Amino acid sequence: MKLQGKKALITGGSTGIGKEIALAYAREGADLAINYFKTEEQANALKEQIEEQYGRKVILIEGDVSEVDQVDNMVQAALEGLGAIDILVTSAGITHQGYVQDLTVEEWDRMIKVNMRGPFLCVKNVLPHMLERKFGRIINIASQLGQIGGIENAHYAASKAGVIGFTKSVAREVSKYGITANCIAPGPIATPFLLEGYDEAWKERKQSSLPLGRFGRPEEVAPTAVLLASDPDGNIYTGQTLGPNSGDVML
Repeated sequence: MKLQGKKALITGGSTGIGKEIALAYAREGADLAINYFKTEEQANALKEQIEEQYGRKVILIEGDVSEVDQVDNMVQAALEGLGAIDILVTSAGITHQGYVQDLTVEEWDRMIKVNMRGPFLCVKNVLPHMLERKFGRIINIASQLGQIGGIENAHYAASKAGVIGFTKSVAREVSKYGITANCIAPGPIATPFLLEGYDEAWKERKQSSLPLGRFGRPEEVAPTAVLLASDPDGNIYTGQTLGPNSGDVML
């Protein structure tokens, strides 16, 4: 198993991409601290599933990743419950449609607060522990829209572009200490986040534009998170943005 004995903290880990990463990590032998927010039923069901199927330790931590005190408490609870944090995956995020001229300042600020401030707070809190141990894998979930922009998604694209730039900077600061930092920038993925967050016209237009002709599935993103966390598979990836995106971005 590629992650045997590792300890991972996954934010937004009870649904969508975060959930599939949690399942993939458990299959590979990792113990988990799963953060969730207002999804207690899904989080409890996931914990039960992982414990029954894979026999891994799971602790659940509710909290809003955009709030300083709640992130402080989350990281402390993860360290106390697992004993260490080898891997941090920041998957918590929000989405919302709106043309620039129609966006309110409050909508813009909320997007930036959750999607960009959240990863910053999580990384800031976990880094001292990783630096002390001279080991860590930081994986931030961005989006291909952070690379190419998107109609009715300026605020979302801006937040994800910020995550990509932030991750590159973290990688340059800490990679020499045995800590890697990378992004996963999925294309449209068939999660409730997408299916319930966007109207049908947008989804039809986006799907028809993809070279593969379909949205991805959450379980098709999770292997990239395993790769980046694994030894030796992910050892020399740092400052990178990997794109399971149905061909929406080709670099």
